[in-house]
Amino acid sequence: MAAPSRLQKIRNIGIMAHIDAGKTTLTERILYYTGKSHKMGEVHDGEAIMDWMPEEQERGITITSAVTTCLWKEAVINIIDTPGHVDFTIEVERSLRVLDGAIGVFCAVGGVEPQSETVWRQADKYHLPKIVFINKMDRVGANFFNCVDMIKDRLHADPLLLELPHGQEETFDGVIDLIKMKWIVWRKESLGMELEERDIPEDDLETALEYREQLIEKAADFDDGIMEKYLAETEVPLKDLQAAIRRGTIGLKIVPVFCGAALRNQGVQPLLDGIVSYLPTPLDVPPVSGHDPNTGDNVTRPSADTQPLSALAFKIQMDQGRKVAYLRIYSGKLATGAEVYNPTRQSFEKVSRILKMHSNKRERLDAAAAGDIVAVMGLKKTKTGDTLCPKDHPILLEPIDIYEPVISVAVEPKSIGDQEKLFQVLQSLAEEDPTFHFNQDEDTGQTIISGMGELHLEVLVHRIKREHNLDVNVGKPQVVYRECVKEKAEYTETFDRELAGSHHRATVTLRVSPRTRGSGNRFINQVSEELLSAHFLAPIEEGVMESMAGGVSAGYPMVDVRAELLSVSVHPDFSSEMAFKIASALAFKAACAKAQVILLEPIMRVEVVVPEDFLGEVIGDLNARRGKIEGITPRAKISVLQASVPLRQMFGYSTAIRSATQGRGSFTMYFSHYDQVD
Repeated sequence: MAAPSRLQKIRNIGIMAHIDAGKTTLTERILYYTGKSHKMGEVHDGEAIMDWMPEEQERGITITSAVTTCLWKEAVINIIDTPGHVDFTIEVERSLRVLDGAIGVFCAVGGVEPQSETVWRQADKYHLPKIVFINKMDRVGANFFNCVDMIKDRLHADPLLLELPHGQEETFDGVIDLIKMKWIVWRKESLGMELEERDIPEDDLETALEYREQLIEKAADFDDGIMEKYLAETEVPLKDLQAAIRRGTIGLKIVPVFCGAALRNQGVQPLLDGIVSYLPTPLDVPPVSGHDPNTGDNVTRPSADTQPLSALAFKIQMDQGRKVAYLRIYSGKLATGAEVYNPTRQSFEKVSRILKMHSNKRERLDAAAAGDIVAVMGLKKTKTGDTLCPKDHPILLEPIDIYEPVISVAVEPKSIGDQEKLFQVLQSLAEEDPTFHFNQDEDTGQTIISGMGELHLEVLVHRIKREHNLDVNVGKPQVVYRECVKEKAEYTETFDRELAGSHHRATVTLRVSPRTRGSGNRFINQVSEELLSAHFLAPIEEGVMESMAGGVSAGYPMVDVRAELLSVSVHPDFSSEMAFKIASALAFKAACAKAQVILLEPIMRVEVVVPEDFLGEVIGDLNARRGKIEGITPRAKISVLQASVPLRQMFGYSTAIRSATQGRGSFTMYFSHYDQVD
């Protein structure tokens, strides 16, 4: 049998979950058992290797995705540990965009929590094969089978149990491996480094055999040979069983399930075996596809060193004023000193250094190739979502989806002389984080920063103070509103004026109408090419789209508006691009005024976990905040309450929920949609 190729050894995976499910703790154990680190850093001590930012260490949460590489049984595993908090969801989105597989970590007590659903859907969007690790089996309230049921019901996935917990809560002492039919126990004195395979205890054998049969039955769906052996009731070889599970996982039919307690050093090595056995190599996923920026034709690039270079910049990080771009190389090779083409910016870039990252530590490389995830220095114009390729073999990959901010605060430096420095710092932060925006309010002169939530902005303000040594005053959080039109209307505008000694004339008729929520803005041309040349159409569309971005009533960007160009009048001597751009902008604003501009506000999806004794009080409080209760799910002695609430009513809710439930309630909140302000 031929030795596996370099690409067959690579696994590019992400670890994703709800906040506090134990992602970073699991990653720390993986690094320790693979020999990448010689000490297990603990999140609660602020010593986790992957949580290297001071803000992460102080809060005990992951804020920025961290990349590392480790080796396990000849496999090279590139891992991205992603945040669990909804405010930093862009870090998850851009990481999953470049990965080949993912591990979903679930708390055995909380099960599938709101952000778990969000990140799972993000992984589904990119068709990522997944395996599951049910963590915290040693905690009070742990329930393995309840968590499996939630994976079925909430995520509509088909979990395949490869392990069963042996005991749970304080009696949890290992796992039953349904592939090898062994009871695996970890030795505490070796910090979980050494494990022992024992025979399955008599009391658990019947249950293990029952689930083993279910496992083989499901594997038979992906392998005719296993089906024959299953029907003949003969033994299924281990390799055949694993190969069938691998096919089902990569084909997105099943999700293998492992369990353990990462903090107690239990369950990690079988999960590592599962990563190698069941998650795809770069050769197992379809070739990356994009289009030729010159011709518009579809282009695919198989994962091979011999193909032309194609790489996606999925993350930008500023390090002491220097830009570091994280790249996933899909095909070809990249060498230090190479000149590459960025078709997104239509510019050439020079690679000055290539780095292999281990969290915030780095190792210099001379070159990188297909399947690698590396950091690169020297790219001046490249931003998140840009493609890098050779000029003579261009490809433009699909960019990364960026979320719009929903909350703003005003910031100002305590010293007037620091205004310019503040602007430079904000530019640097916006370069790193596409969900962070800033602008200057024309009416008040204030600098407004916008982000995904209160925690997001709080972390950014702390970074301004700590990393850049800049003291700022911060205003109260403000909601980021949007504008839309209520009905259909049309308007004809004629621009006829003499400017700078030249006459400019153009007539434009536009119709505006509302679109369904979340469908975005659209410009449609209904005028034939005989009446309107492309050279006048571009400024008309530009005038409309710029007006949408600036708003027409309260200055907020417009969303979900259709603008149709119905007719134009072109004067052979006096019509100009400027005249059409101004006429279209004026026509659009006038049509919107006729169509009644309405204000939209962000509505948040809120999930509250509350003891039954306080349920009535919490419901009353949410009703007072104009919330709509959408469901109440009883779970043991607690209730999980789902509601939709306007963001402006949710400021300070963390204090209110603690007060109303004597500190025993918790909540999660994330953006749902925009709706009309009452």
